[in-house]
Amino acid sequence: MTFSIVARDKATGYFGIAVASRFFAAGAVVPHLAGQVGAIATQALVSPLYGTEGLTLLRSGVSAQRVIDTVVSRDEGRHSRQIHLIDAKGRAAAFTGEKCIDWCGHLVEDNVTVAGNMLAGPQVVNAAMESCLANADLPLEERLLTAMDAAEAAGGDKRGRQSAALRIVHDEDYPWLDIRADDHGVPLEELRRLYAVAQERYLHFAKLMPTRGNIHGPLDRTEIDRKIAELEAERKRTGRPSASFATPAA
Repeated sequence: MTFSIVARDKATGYFGIAVASRFFAAGAVVPHLAGQVGAIATQALVSPLYGTEGLTLLRSGVSAQRVIDTVVSRDEGRHSRQIHLIDAKGRAAAFTGEKCIDWCGHLVEDNVTVAGNMLAGPQVVNAAMESCLANADLPLEERLLTAMDAAEAAGGDKRGRQSAALRIVHDEDYPWLDIRADDHGVPLEELRRLYAVAQERYLHFAKLMPTRGNIHGPLDRTEIDRKIAELEAERKRTGRPSASFATPAA
């Protein structure tokens, strides 16, 4: 199951993973990320241990390829698994087991890797990679969403659609953005809606979250509140509805 893209923004060092599948809640098991450490996608006959143990190895300074060599070599089920990842230096690596279901395969470039199985064909991963490389000027999250749209337009998962997810980490272990459509007829469209909702309020409040460098977080939220109020006023002025399904205040 699944096609996914793992990318690192060269300018900021931020990591992101986007995934889509004809499988329930792929975002719960495929993406594994930590700020300043790396990002790992594990799929096909998925082993979450590839992600959790892989991040432990990355934290110790092991390279992306060494992570694959380690977790794959000790797993007798490796023939049915995929893993692709990027380490803190932007080195990318990937593995596709010989018994993964066709079409299956991966592509690797500096700071980006794409992989998939049970796909309509190699054009799916080709489209995702080409899109990601061609849109390096976009913010990381938009670059990944655009690449996933390109992959879906090229055929995507040959069985159909069910779930999709996008996770982004900045410099922390917790995600800056983590959105999922676990059971949806058009999950990538639902991710776009959720990203639009996040831009209305959530991503502005995310700036108030404590970080490694400032464990208290900003203590004055005045500027954030002002920005959100301005955006809300502009949305109402132009007659643009909110992307959110949230109920209004009582």
